[in-house]
Amino acid sequence: MPSFGNSGKSVEIEKDINEFLNEVSEAGDLFTKGVKAYLNTYMASFKSFLQQTVETEQSADELRRSIKQKLYGRTLVPESRGDILRLIESMDSLLGRYKGTLWQLEIEQPDIDNEFIDDFNALTQCVVASVEAVTRGIRAFFRNRDEVKGHIEKVSVWETEADIISTRLQMLIFRREGLELSRQMHLRDFVRQVDRIADEAEDLADSLAIYVIKRAL
Repeated sequence: MPSFGNSGKSVEIEKDINEFLNEVSEAGDLFTKGVKAYLNTYMASFKSFLQQTVETEQSADELRRSIKQKLYGRTLVPESRGDILRLIESMDSLLGRYKGTLWQLEIEQPDIDNEFIDDFNALTQCVVASVEAVTRGIRAFFRNRDEVKGHIEKVSVWETEADIISTRLQMLIFRREGLELSRQMHLRDFVRQVDRIADEAEDLADSLAIYVIKRAL
């Protein structure tokens, strides 16, 4: 696995990366709770989860900047630092997706019928599971590369399940009698917004697989 050496500076980087990944996992939990609160019209709870997600994203962004400065400013692990930074930046983008989707709910406030709620919740859980799987894959990248493949495979499983739910949900939306086209399109856009998180997680998993191969050469 990528070696940071045994210096105090290297320990600082490892600590920052671990804390950063913890923030991503926390954001996923907040995202799941936030969407569920919105779907159940618990708006005070939803706003609280949104604010906590914003704060988590800000904390993660500070850690990302710290990691970048330590990787380049202290010229550590030159053979790996570019790949490491790309992994961190891609994870930061996924965290931004969580925040952006919750903000989309807050701003647009789509009217989601009860018959769609179960699938919306299921889709949310799948995309968060895909991000968590790639998060675990990145942790393994720094600890035991032999474990990365299993996590990457789980990302693919969750992304596929998210696609299945997304397709089913969009079909239900457009086949719902009496639902105005404008509302159908609004709900479709939100479904796609959520599903895109799993797509990005799979893209990151593909990049992670390449970085593992590079480290093995």
